[in-house]
Amino acid sequence: MAPSLLTAVDSQDHVHLIIGSNPLAGARCNRSLEVGATPKVIAPADANLHYGLAKSVEEGKVEWIKRAFQDSDLTTFGRDEVENVVDAVFITSSGKSALSTHISSLCRRLRIPVNVADAPNLCTFTLLSTHTNGPVQIGVTTSGKGCKMASRIRREIASTLPADLGPAVERLGTLRRRIWEEDHALGLTSDLEEDDETSGQSSSFNRLITPSDIEAARNRRMRWLAQVCEYWPLKRLASITDADVSTIMASYISETRSSHPASESAILSIGELDSRSRRGRIILAGSGPGHPDLLTNLTLKAIKSASLILADKLVPAGVLDLIPRRTPVRIARKFPGNADAAQQEFLEWGLAAAREGQTVLRLKQGDPYLYGRGAEEYEFFTRHGFKVTVLPGITSALSAPMFAKIPVTHRGVSDQVLVCTGTGRKGASPDPPAYLPNQTCVFLMALHRLGDLIDSLVKDGKDWPKTTPCAVVERASCPDQRVIRTTLEYVCTAVEEEGSRPPGLLVVGRACEVLEKPVQRWVVEEGFDGFDVTEMGELVGISELDTPLATPME
Repeated sequence: MAPSLLTAVDSQDHVHLIIGSNPLAGARCNRSLEVGATPKVIAPADANLHYGLAKSVEEGKVEWIKRAFQDSDLTTFGRDEVENVVDAVFITSSGKSALSTHISSLCRRLRIPVNVADAPNLCTFTLLSTHTNGPVQIGVTTSGKGCKMASRIRREIASTLPADLGPAVERLGTLRRRIWEEDHALGLTSDLEEDDETSGQSSSFNRLITPSDIEAARNRRMRWLAQVCEYWPLKRLASITDADVSTIMASYISETRSSHPASESAILSIGELDSRSRRGRIILAGSGPGHPDLLTNLTLKAIKSASLILADKLVPAGVLDLIPRRTPVRIARKFPGNADAAQQEFLEWGLAAAREGQTVLRLKQGDPYLYGRGAEEYEFFTRHGFKVTVLPGITSALSAPMFAKIPVTHRGVSDQVLVCTGTGRKGASPDPPAYLPNQTCVFLMALHRLGDLIDSLVKDGKDWPKTTPCAVVERASCPDQRVIRTTLEYVCTAVEEEGSRPPGLLVVGRACEVLEKPVQRWVVEEGFDGFDVTEMGELVGISELDTPLATPME
């Protein structure tokens, strides 16, 4: 069997006749609408339309012809400019029916493209399994041998492509057009290349332009575009920005208007582009609960490559020790009453550095999006035109209980976990949750006002029993980790006597006594034993890497 001819059809304003009312008919209508066609559905008036299809009909996007198919439909519902012949037919019912065979035969006779579901022998075309990203479309076909396999191949191909490839291709299209317009302004294009909108008198009216000049300009355009499209790494190509396009264009104009045009080897390189249009970037990364071995590989790479690091004051020394000595570090100057001002100061520092073309790493404890104000910072930098990369971190809300031998869920004890904050906006106390015996609650940023929190749980109508087990976990996974196991009745007294060791959190619920149960009013456990896996000789922890210390900036 010969392979099919793959084509891309401009379907703008075409009429697609869709026969059937099942979910596939709805999918065909949606696809027709996506490509600018006008779908018309033929199905009996009593047909049970699929929900999505019925909604499209109700919204006026799809016309429903409420009757059975008639042969004349093929030459009646089309566009005037093609004498009312429809542009394509999709049969979504079984391909084994006599009606499907009849319609397929009619379409072949009228040379109307026809597609019949599950009947390759009745089709004159098939729809590819497609990946679309802006102007980029990639289609895969198995020539009717297996649509599931085509979908898998398409997913595999798409997974290897940079996410921003579509917008980058749009920008390259803009670059191509601007290069042509520059040559046209100098009279370096032929009449065949002109269109009605740009055929006016050029600025080089009095200059003698020879055919060799036009050919040389055409070759130069091709070289410049080939330099970008064919030789740049795809990842760099996908990251091209509007500023990059302007830089490339400025270089092209400079060469074109020079009395001694540059050679091919002098075409703007990636390195030159990066140096001319360097644009800063922002990375929001979580540093985990404390131990440096719990950093993700991506966060470690960001630490090693950042131009400036803005770190929360709670990021532990073990993580800060990994920062190269050459990298400037600023620590958040947050203290009671100054949190918002310190946060704004950090944002301004990051924005100023990004505008200088630096890579700014905003290093947070735990995870950036779990009470880390990460989304606020994402919105701020995005609003100022910078790309923000967010790297997850292991949150202390789930890891700290684990290091304290507290399973936040356990069969027959706790089947849900609630993560709360003990400090709301402007320092206000948030409304605490009601008591559920099968729930484990983890309170972050609560130990500095522990008394108010406990009172709100046991006295303000929340019905928390004073005997509810709880644990204060401080500096989880750090060498000076401390766990205080007690109950709601004695937790405030315990913390007053033992003192505070931030950062810490409070875990409340019956899960606190699954593995360890205190035999006194409270029990204090000191220290963290580390990870046995790093002692096997095969693996080396991040904390064991030889890295010079960084010097924090005031």
